[in-house]
Amino acid sequence: MDWDKLRIFHAVADAGSLTHAGDVLHLSQSAVSRQIRALEESLNTTLFHRHARGLILTEQGELLFDATVAMSKRLDAAEARIRDSEEEMIGELRVTTTTGFGTLWLAPRLPKLYEKYPDLKIDLMLEERVLDLPMREADVAIRMKEPSQADLIRKRLMTLRMRLYASRAYLDERGVPESASDLHNHRLISQNPKAPQVAAGALMVQELMQHDIASTLTVNNYFGVLQGVINNLGIGALPDYLTEDFPDLIRVLPEIESSEVPAFLAYPEELRHSKRVAVFRDFVTEEIFEHRRRRKEASKM
Repeated sequence: MDWDKLRIFHAVADAGSLTHAGDVLHLSQSAVSRQIRALEESLNTTLFHRHARGLILTEQGELLFDATVAMSKRLDAAEARIRDSEEEMIGELRVTTTTGFGTLWLAPRLPKLYEKYPDLKIDLMLEERVLDLPMREADVAIRMKEPSQADLIRKRLMTLRMRLYASRAYLDERGVPESASDLHNHRLISQNPKAPQVAAGALMVQELMQHDIASTLTVNNYFGVLQGVINNLGIGALPDYLTEDFPDLIRVLPEIESSEVPAFLAYPEELRHSKRVAVFRDFVTEEIFEHRRRRKEASKM
């Protein structure tokens, strides 16, 4: 098959319109149309249903579009690998992690990294979805479980646990629960059970809900849970790494906590020699080391 025709087909399928695809490709609508007809003739099939509102892929068109999407991703990945092998600190580093960890732990520490490397470009993608690192949807990931994808270099950063916290103002008003059954008289703030989250935290909340808690607030990420807690709304299920940056949080029912949750940093094998990745990896590792040291010192006080 003609690579140029496949490129044009991909643009048309993605845009759903000959005109829009032509704008992207800087070709006239008639030129795009001719290329699509030629491709259909070479394959002896119809790739699009034409109607007044645009183009819809046929079953055969869907099959070909799936193939061109995969081809496009592989070409992007190859381009990125070539670029990484040629560049030093020039270019963008795409980092993905969860909304909670990214907003509450990572982002507040990035000024130190930018102070050292002021020209560094980072695209921080905060979402619960696990991005495909080998296909270069991101360059580096920090995940709350060990990555299962192949061809990744992975480094265990730390271990965290989900625990219960509240503000002093809330506890002064509502009282301090002395047992899990006392939670019936409090408001529990946690991640929505339908939202992607660490299994250990979800299991802990499920067990707490067996105590017939009258009032709850669920949020789809830990940043929202924290906002509820510091605004005196209730008792929140939060990761323990927050206590360093939010020292006013008061732990409630210390006998209740989740099982251990490992945090891993991962990146594709082909980025082993990327200076941008190395700079970010070393920075996060150093910050984790300092985080552990300060927590250890605090526990002795």
